[in-house]
Amino acid sequence: MEGHKLKFTEAQRQRLVELGAPDSYIEMEFGSKEERGHRFDELVRSFVSESRNGLRALKDTSRRPYTCLLEDRLIDVLCSKGFVQVRSPTIMKRDFLERMGIDRKHPLTKQVFWLDDNTCLRPMLAPNLYQLWRRLRNVWNPPISLFEIGSCFRKESKGTSHTEEFTMMNIAELAPVKSAEKRLEEFIELVMGVVGSDYVVDWSEKSDVYGTTVDVLVNGIEVASGAYGPHPLDEQWGIIEPWAGIGFGIERLVAANDPGKNIKRFSRSLSYLDGWRLDIK
Repeated sequence: MEGHKLKFTEAQRQRLVELGAPDSYIEMEFGSKEERGHRFDELVRSFVSESRNGLRALKDTSRRPYTCLLEDRLIDVLCSKGFVQVRSPTIMKRDFLERMGIDRKHPLTKQVFWLDDNTCLRPMLAPNLYQLWRRLRNVWNPPISLFEIGSCFRKESKGTSHTEEFTMMNIAELAPVKSAEKRLEEFIELVMGVVGSDYVVDWSEKSDVYGTTVDVLVNGIEVASGAYGPHPLDEQWGIIEPWAGIGFGIERLVAANDPGKNIKRFSRSLSYLDGWRLDIK
């Protein structure tokens, strides 16, 4: 057909996505199969070379993935602001999810990696932080300011914006001195100041757990979601004080600023290391 343009085949597109090509390359159009094939080979050589150079730099210079370096910077800043880092179990009881409103009939339960009928790999950090608040308030004076960085697991790996294992950083403060809304603003400013990205805050997003949430977006990608209380869920945990909490996806914070925006490149993987594809020669 006159004027008809060819695009990359699905296999070609997939390879370019794997190598971190931006959408502007993946959506290119061509006048013939020969032109398309030639351009595909050029791009693959270029991105393979970039991956090879990136892996050499990791070995010879930084020696640590950027996600790990970012976590270290965030830990230092949060601790300097009075937050206490915690580490809670990766295995979670069904009861903890049910207290969050995720019962056997809830759609989100299908995304959970169940180990048996009563235990799973945690899909979120919030239940454990609720439990820690409940116990620590008997020992510490308010506010009780905690944060945790750890793996979470959900069956939602389709596409380039989700992965089944991801790293969350939750910041949670019980009985803040300032209003919960103000503290959420400060949490966001603190973290995004470390990340160094421009961002937009949406105070009207919806959540299956908390109802209305506060989301942070970078280049159109949601990198964090927060909420504040008192909230109806609090009663399940014996919490009566106001609170503010927000969860940031570590890999999303990195992927949102990458031209390819492929979160799998920056996740725990045997196919990528520090964003660079490993099946190259």
